[in-house]
Amino acid sequence: MADFVLKPLSPLGHTTAHITTIGPLTIAENTAVALASLASRLGQAGDVAGIAARLGLPLPVAGHCATGAVYSAFWLGPQQWMVEAPFVSHEDIVAQLKPQFGEAASITEQTDAWVRFDLAAPDLPPLLERLCNYDLRKHGPGCASRTVIEHLGCYLVHRAFGEITLLGPRSSARSLHHALMTAANSLY
Repeated sequence: MADFVLKPLSPLGHTTAHITTIGPLTIAENTAVALASLASRLGQAGDVAGIAARLGLPLPVAGHCATGAVYSAFWLGPQQWMVEAPFVSHEDIVAQLKPQFGEAASITEQTDAWVRFDLAAPDLPPLLERLCNYDLRKHGPGCASRTVIEHLGCYLVHRAFGEITLLGPRSSARSLHHALMTAANSLY
């Protein structure tokens, strides 16, 4: 038997989430959120909406995000959402949601597929202008969109003024982080 212990690592390869500050910008790797995709099955949209309402799980309309007491979600496509919950209480988020939705929805674990960076700065639009074609000035808090950064398909969630969440492929976490730092260094 081997004499070593496996330790979980963050997408950037650290034992704890990594935080970088460049000028007024904070780039925080966030590993404290569990993710699952939720998709209504054919003809089940009404049932899914009712179950979600009972759970306090907001299901936002196209191009938006919403926050509830425990669950948050952002729109992925018609009758499809990414559901977020605290990792500490929802480590196995699918096992908690699946019994509630039964055959009305398809639910897939997403936590380890994505890296999440929470960006905070008083003026984020200039940073995003260097990274992607998402117009943060036009789409205020509560909006969410898929975009491309450094040839990577990413989700951008505008949480509040001066706060956005960026989700990118975990396998490209370091490339995405480098792009964020390069853009930030060009500004500050």
